[in-house]
Amino acid sequence: MDKRLVGKRVLVTQSKDYMGPATVELFREHGAYVLADESDLRESSAASAVVDKVGDIDILVANLAAPANLGTMAHDIDEDVWFTMFDVMVHPLHRLFRAVLPQMYKRREGKIVVYGSATGIKGLEGVAAYSSARAAQIGYIRSVGREAARYNVQINLIAQNFVENEDYFSTEFQETSYFKEIMEKDVPIGRLATAREDALFALFLASNESDFFVGQAIAFSGGWAQ
Repeated sequence: MDKRLVGKRVLVTQSKDYMGPATVELFREHGAYVLADESDLRESSAASAVVDKVGDIDILVANLAAPANLGTMAHDIDEDVWFTMFDVMVHPLHRLFRAVLPQMYKRREGKIVVYGSATGIKGLEGVAAYSSARAAQIGYIRSVGREAARYNVQINLIAQNFVENEDYFSTEFQETSYFKEIMEKDVPIGRLATAREDALFALFLASNESDFFVGQAIAFSGGWAQ
């Protein structure tokens, strides 16, 4: 196997959730020393505490996710749900960047891959709080990605949807007529991606092969978003 990440220290957040397990497994296969962190990063000091604990990081994989609360109309979203989306997916992202970017800038080398969502670039009814937080991630990555590029640090986001995951696409949900209709009408490829396919894309963005990608939010959604 071509081991692209030999000798690289990789921090993966929410390592047991969403894209965490597939990423940890694949990156280790490719020779990385993976620091799999399971911390709740909502506390303001949590991100810096994690980075202080693990030390130097060559690659950060920001895997920050929460249930989308599909089907909730905007006027029915209470403040707890609204703020939770940003507390889980947006504020920790900035705090992680504040903790890792200085060391990467000092070395003039580093990669950050963010698992985001295509709902941040294409509208979807019934997920206003979730998609707003995901859009905020994209705006942040586009801005900071430009800053970081001047220090030879590449930051990019995978804007994903329709990736196998029991939290978003449970077996029961896949059996519903609603899901099957979406697949037929809106997803040209007609299937879910596997978690490994998604992790392989993250591997590319974490490797030296992606050095010319700067502040991109790249759709990974089987054609649902472009």
